[in-house]
Amino acid sequence: MVANRSLWMFLDLITMVYSQVSALLQMGDSNAEKSADSIRRQHPCPEVRVVNWSEIPDLAAIALLTAAFASVSRRNPTPVSGIWLTGWVMIALHFFAFLFLNLQGIWGELAGFIGLSALIWAGLLFMWASVPYRRETSSRWMFAALGGTNTLYIALISASPKADWALNPAAALVGALPLLVALVAVRKFSNPLRLVAVGLYCTLSTVLLLTQHRPGNGPDLALNAVLFTVYFGCCIHFWFAYRHATAGSFITVAGFLAWASVFAVAPWLNAFLPNVHIESEVWNLPKYVVAVGMILLLLEDQIEHNRHLALHDHLTGLPNRRLYQDRLASALERARRSETHAALLVVDLDRFKQVNDTMGHHMGDLVLQHVATMFSERVRRSDTVARTGGDEFSIILEEPTSREDAIHVAEALKQILDEPLQLCGKEVRIGASVGIAVFPDDADDLESLCVAADLRMYDAKYDSGNFTEEATLAVPYLLPALE
Repeated sequence: MVANRSLWMFLDLITMVYSQVSALLQMGDSNAEKSADSIRRQHPCPEVRVVNWSEIPDLAAIALLTAAFASVSRRNPTPVSGIWLTGWVMIALHFFAFLFLNLQGIWGELAGFIGLSALIWAGLLFMWASVPYRRETSSRWMFAALGGTNTLYIALISASPKADWALNPAAALVGALPLLVALVAVRKFSNPLRLVAVGLYCTLSTVLLLTQHRPGNGPDLALNAVLFTVYFGCCIHFWFAYRHATAGSFITVAGFLAWASVFAVAPWLNAFLPNVHIESEVWNLPKYVVAVGMILLLLEDQIEHNRHLALHDHLTGLPNRRLYQDRLASALERARRSETHAALLVVDLDRFKQVNDTMGHHMGDLVLQHVATMFSERVRRSDTVARTGGDEFSIILEEPTSREDAIHVAEALKQILDEPLQLCGKEVRIGASVGIAVFPDDADDLESLCVAADLRMYDAKYDSGNFTEEATLAVPYLLPALE
């Protein structure tokens, strides 16, 4: 209690002193101001550095969101999470630089340039991360062109009016350089999204040339046009990359749209409703919306990745037994409703154990991956290839299909496996035994169909190795297990 009372007394004292000093400062007359000016001329003192403390809450909030984003992305790294994280570090740098925006002279100009450049580079990083072809060399050149021209223009507009003579060439370069990169690379690579980006920046170049020399608010309009283009580009690119209807994609796209709108609405309010005052926290709200949306996107990707791992084989990427049974049940239900056929092929690799024992498990893994690729290329997209055992694959053939179609597919798969495989400079010889069961001719439920295909596969395995229709049909699915 004593400590709390002392603290309150201290705060009251500070408040009283502050109010008295403010009153004294306001009571100074013109003679006192002249006297103070003469004293400053006689005894010059160092320039007082003013820190914009109002940016501290925003900086703290962005720092916490960046830390949360880093934690989520570290647990589930994706190709874009690192680029997104770099972008949020740039946003934090933007707020940190704006702490010193009120400094006089070159330091204030430098703080403004760093803050604005960090904001623009953050938007360009977000936009580039959502480009599906960013590994293309021309994509890196386009990113460098956009970043370089935008940074140059921000530097010149920050130095205005000293550098007004260079604004027109810089504004023309904002649209000309991306257009040049796109034209040079058009023979090797072209994408509609790139045309959209080039169109945006050519439009921006025109707007800058028309507004930057406008008396009064020309530089501010030009600066807002640059920022609007960057974040409206983010909105378009994210909509293109995340068109699936999820909460994360909707929040992120809406957040970028609101973020871009800030740079259009704020100048409009200043021009037509100058008496309307909106706190900076309201203008910064879209940043937090985008951050939350991106975190949701990472979490959604992690959930989808975990679901994929639960339903697919980690080595071959094919559906595992759990997903295979679900798809087989669905295929049989569709065939039952439409009164058509569905076929099940069970393929067991011959001599696979010898490959593992003589060449090592690494070579065995390569064989499984190669076989999975070949099988997936030999069936229709509507069919299912699954890995249901160590060296066993199952194939579901859906409508339209018949016993003859199933036999044709089985013979084709067996033929390609009878040929030697070339893996890592070595020749690997395996083979295959295939069992076929057709619904509803051989069985009218899932379990019986699987048993029928398994028994016929084992019959073919212990047979002479010649796969014929007669040998396949000779073994009924209720045949007891072979001794």
